Order: sequence, then structure tokens, then C-alpha cells
Amino acid sequence: MDYGITGKRALVCAASKGLGRGCAEALAAEGVNLVINARGAEALEAAAAEIRAAHGVEVRTVRPISPRKRVRRR
Repeated sequence: MDYGITGKRALVCAASKGLGRGCAEALAAEGVNLVINARGAEALEAAAAEIRAAHGVEVRTVRPISPRKRVRRR
């Protein structure tokens, strides 16, 4: 079934495993380019590489900003 989403971009959070990874894989299988996010850098980069290799889509990774870095205390 053609969903008309090929070539679009999607942001998927918690994409290194579980439900987030499943969503990322399903979107990539439809030709959607991804921006994925997860807490663990190694697992995130591994997921990105595996999705790129399996589906041939663009996958960018974004790490979350920790609360300590986000809030500047005076």
C-alpha cells in the first residue's frame, strides 16, 4: 500500500530499541528519511547504521540535552 510518505522526513524518539525502533523501521521501509533520538549514544548510532543499511534512507541522529546543560544556574 502506498501511503504517499516516500521522501518525507520523520522524527522518532526512543528509536534505539523497542517500539521507537519498530516505528523507525516501519517508516524507513516506506522510504521516509529519519531523524532519530535516544538516550544511549552507542545504541542510537548502531540503530541508525542498521536502518540505513537495511532501507537505504537518510538517518540523522540527535542526542537529548541533559537538564544540567540546558539550564544555566546563576
